[in-house]
Amino acid sequence: MEELRFKVQGSASDPYDVTFRLHGINLSAYCTCPAGVNGQYCKHRFAIMDGQAKGIVSGNESDVATVHGWVPGTDVEAAIQDMVAAEDQLADAKKDVSAAKKRVAAAMRD
Repeated sequence: MEELRFKVQGSASDPYDVTFRLHGINLSAYCTCPAGVNGQYCKHRFAIMDGQAKGIVSGNESDVATVHGWVPGTDVEAAIQDMVAAEDQLADAKKDVSAAKKRVAAAMRD
């Protein structure tokens, strides 16, 4: 198992601890921010997995590339792909709703 840890400055006065563990195709990521502690979407973990070193205050910004390289082929990559597909469907649905509202408004004018 491989592990990397980061200190990331977020909205709190103290930096958050962000930890990544790679074991085979399983990538685990933990963050001490309120969202991470509650098992929700955490922008700190996603930024690092996306290769962004923004806010890292632990001095190991170069390790971000390592974590980014861990993602392909993992269970997390598959879950991210599902999330992106759902976001695309949501955007399409919002466009459909907007168009339907315009059709309703046009129908009421006739």
